[in-house]
Parts: sequence; C-alpha cells; structure tokens
Amino acid sequence: MQTLVLHTRLKPGKETEYEAVHAVIPDDLDAALREGGVHSWRIWRSGLDLFHLVEVEGYERLKEHLRDHPADKAWQARINLLLDGDFDPAAALPHLVWQLP
Repeated sequence: MQTLVLHTRLKPGKETEYEAVHAVIPDDLDAALREGGVHSWRIWRSGLDLFHLVEVEGYERLKEHLRDHPADKAWQARINLLLDGDFDPAAALPHLVWQLP
C-alpha cells in the first residue's frame, strides 16, 4: 500500500465551484478509482492550493488503469477547467520525512 501526497492549484475564483463539483463524485468514477486500487482519497484546500492524501495499492498501476478509462476522461475534462494545471507527471512525489508514531 502506498500513501501519496499530491498537490494541485485552483484557478482564482473557482473555489466554490470546485467544492460543489466534489460534493457528488460520479458512481462510475468512484468504481474506476476503487478498481484501480484506491482505498482512500482525501482533499484539503487552503486558498487556491489543493492537497490530496491518497492511499492506493500502487500509484503506477492506478495511472495505467485510468489512462483511457471513460469515467476518468469525463471527470478530467470537467475538473481541469477549474485547475491551474494538473499534477506534474515529471515531478517527484513528496516523500515522508517524519511522523509521530
């Protein structure tokens, strides 16, 4: 199991719309994420910054599973209108430095 921290950023003025869109995640997207190995996905917002905490069986496996999945393509087409860019695929994922045991 992997625990990932991802970061995205909203376009200014899109905060309310972003939260409204996430109020109900489409059933087919929920199923696709779970089929891809996601156990939990939480998002926090601070201003325009979004912090995603994802627990997944394997991030590379998830990306492969979603690459051409119709549910994810539809979701990305909708949600990317609100984001200032996407996850940077070239960026290294943050690594855990410390945690309170």
